[in-house]
Formats: sequence, structure tokens, C-alpha cells
Amino acid sequence: MFPIRDLNPTNIRPYVTVALILVNVAVYFLWQPQGDPQAQIEFVYAHAIIPCEATTFEPLTVREANSGLCTDGDPVREQLFPGKQVLLAGLTSMFLHGSIVHLLGNMWMLWIFGNNIEEAFGRVGYLATYLLAGLVGTAAFVEFQPESTVPLVGASGPIAGILGAYFILYSRRTVLSLVGFWLLPLPAWIFLGIWFFSQFVVGDASIAWEAHVFGFLAGLIVAAIGLPVLNDRSGMRPIWGRGP
Repeated sequence: MFPIRDLNPTNIRPYVTVALILVNVAVYFLWQPQGDPQAQIEFVYAHAIIPCEATTFEPLTVREANSGLCTDGDPVREQLFPGKQVLLAGLTSMFLHGSIVHLLGNMWMLWIFGNNIEEAFGRVGYLATYLLAGLVGTAAFVEFQPESTVPLVGASGPIAGILGAYFILYSRRTVLSLVGFWLLPLPAWIFLGIWFFSQFVVGDASIAWEAHVFGFLAGLIVAAIGLPVLNDRSGMRPIWGRGP
């Protein structure tokens, strides 16, 4: 199931959505190493959040990286990247991606669903919700995998928060979706509901379902709390910041 577009026009130019897409693309192509797999791996370990680091508040050691075991109190503390800011990496991780497919998939979802939430919340509120959902998703990943030595990368957590907000605000809007070989008009609540529950059955250890699920719930809660402040679609007011 793949979304083609939503039938939910806006009255604004989604500057923040476009800016987020451009930043993510620029980080991938201009900052992350290209071509050399070893350099790519080292870059991710140097800049992405790693649960073991977040729980010990210390950069990963060479022994931990090689063994895959988080050993707080290891007498041999030969750190892999001694100057790494392990908590700041939680923010950096949201703008890193593991592959071009990973990047394009995330940016497509943001492009389809982000503009409506930007219009509803206003630019400042939209950006705040995006970052908050990302941080909540990252914290959930660390909480569920506290001893993991595997880096977390991707904008899936914050984008999941945008999907959660969309679920609350526009559940009856139509999402044109490619399902197999068929293009089907699905209500947003069905599309997003399937997306949400599929996170529990993906069966892929490389997918951080915790970040997706809790990022989604964070955006959902923000939208639910702010719903009384919003008018219906024809006269939508933002929760924070400047609106349409």
C-alpha cells in the first residue's frame, strides 16, 4: 500500500514542509558520505543516537561496537568517537537516512501529509510538533532498546507524528493509494490505521517500530488536545504561530 496523493487541498504555500524536505535531502547528499560503505557506517556511528550511549551518557567504546554489547562500567573505555555529543545526536538522527530509498519514502510521506498539518497548526506549531514527535519516538526507541548498540536514523519518527495529527484532523479525507496494481481511494483513517498497526507486524529488525508508533501517538495527542482550538476545514485556525 503506497500513497499517491490526498484529496485535501490547502490555501497556503507549505514553506516549512518544503524546507524540511530540502534539509533532509541536503544532509543526505551533501553531508553524509556517498559511495564508501565503511565511511557511511562510521558517519552514522559518529552522528546518530545509539541507545547504549543515551543510557550511559558516554560515547560507544570500540569493544561495545565490535561486540554489540552495552557494557557500562567497562574498565577499557577506548571510545569510538570521544567527542560525540550523545544526546544532541537524538536531534541529528532525525535528519540522517540509511539509503536513498529510505530518504525518498520519508520525504514523499511528508510531502503528501505535511502541508495540511502546516496549514492547521501554523508554521511554528507544525515545526514544533514535527520535532516533538521525533524526540518522543527516539526516546521510546531508547526505552525499549536501552542496551542496543545500533544507531537510529531517519525522519520516520517525526513524520509519524504528522500522520498522527492528520488522523485526528482529517480522518475522513481521501488518500489515493496504490494497493497492488489497483489505485484505490481510501479514507485517511483506514490508510493511516493500516499503516499504524502494520508497525507491529513488519517482522524486520532494521525497522524502529517504537519510533514510528510513539511518534504517531505524540502527533495524535497534540492534535487531539488542540482540536477544540481549530475550526472546521473552511476556517481553520492554527494552534500556535501564524496560520493560513
